[in-house]
Amino acid sequence: MEGEDITTNNKEALSIEHGQLRGDQDHEFSLPSAHTIGHDSWQQVGLMLVTSFNCGYILSFSNLMLVPLGWTWGIICLLVVGFYTAYANWLLAAFHFINGQRFIRYRDLMGLLFGREMYYITWVSQFLTLLLGNMGFILLGGRALKEINSEFSDSPLRLQYFIVVTGATYCIYSFLIPTMSAMRRWLGPSTVLTFAYIVILLVVAVKDGKAKTKRDYAIHGNKADRVLNAFGAISAIIVCNTSGLLLEIQSTLRKPAVSNMRKALYLQFSVGLVFYYGVSMVGYWAYGSTVSEYLPGELSGPKSVKVLINAAVFLQSIVSQHMFAAPIHETLDTKFLKLETGMNTKENLKRRFYMRALLFTVNSFVTAAFPFMGNFVNLFGSFTLVPLTFVFPSMIFIKVKGKTARVEKNLWHWFNIIIFSLLAVVTTISAVRLIVNNVQKYHFFADT
Repeated sequence: MEGEDITTNNKEALSIEHGQLRGDQDHEFSLPSAHTIGHDSWQQVGLMLVTSFNCGYILSFSNLMLVPLGWTWGIICLLVVGFYTAYANWLLAAFHFINGQRFIRYRDLMGLLFGREMYYITWVSQFLTLLLGNMGFILLGGRALKEINSEFSDSPLRLQYFIVVTGATYCIYSFLIPTMSAMRRWLGPSTVLTFAYIVILLVVAVKDGKAKTKRDYAIHGNKADRVLNAFGAISAIIVCNTSGLLLEIQSTLRKPAVSNMRKALYLQFSVGLVFYYGVSMVGYWAYGSTVSEYLPGELSGPKSVKVLINAAVFLQSIVSQHMFAAPIHETLDTKFLKLETGMNTKENLKRRFYMRALLFTVNSFVTAAFPFMGNFVNLFGSFTLVPLTFVFPSMIFIKVKGKTARVEKNLWHWFNIIIFSLLAVVTTISAVRLIVNNVQKYHFFADT
């Protein structure tokens, strides 16, 4: 009966927003949250999105996105995937409220509409995405620290030492700043660091590009390699634009949460997109198809410039990684903290410390064992982010509004479901192939 009510009362369901989590306490797929709900402004969330998506990950995108595609297909895919991603997130934001109930977790919404199986599929997909993404951040921070060490030593320490330092730093930050809303005071410094390293990097890259008379933009490899690498690049573009945790981010927004989320998305896909696409294109223009997987490694200029860029990347990543890890912390905190007491009671502080330490210890160990940055990006952009971003929102639309929507709208969403399901399969094959090739090429705990 609950499913029938949802599909027959669509207009009313999607026009009501309540500040209370009505029914959350009773529904089998919903739990109260240990974290802050309905508190933040759209400007705060928009700034968080801009800085988080302009993290050090963008330093690998020239290599991952444009080298396999070249200029023509690269620009086309950047525009098409960027537009589609913005649209899919805009669509999903509308389903934050259904029948007056606020869904603060993606898996809760999928569980209500499609049953327990989809609840767990969504839960696993999200957490694989977030865990792999967090490992990528740890690897990124470790590589930035090693680059700094390399500027001062002819025999720098192994990458694994810096991975451990990065994991420990992230752990301390996540313990002291436990929720997404608590990032508010850190967004200002993060913004300064973000645009500082981007501007410096762009200046040096443009200077290098002008000094380089010959650049190779050819797409190398046999036909099969080029095709699979192109799908891997599409995965990287998807990662560049979306997180798979829109409802969790939206849960922090004050009323009206739907329009506020869309305002934050407009900021991300205008100001934010200009910078992370800009860095990717300038890097490819300056260094061609030989551009490094970590762009600062290509830069010329004095030692101080490289040190400054890498230091800014490391410090900025401490803040930006927290947005992507916060839903994991929220789940653990809601499960294991004593919700009837404050977040900062002695017992809850102890439990929070143990949970953060366990999470980052495991993630740092796995990252140290498999230090292949590109593989992380392509893998979690394929079999997890594609369904979460493109397939599931169209499934939700058909379930909630399908009986009253026009035929062409239903056909449009069925088209999205089929096309992006096939894309998920192909891009996953490409990502797995890349991982297999690198496992054969490198050894565990490689000092890359």
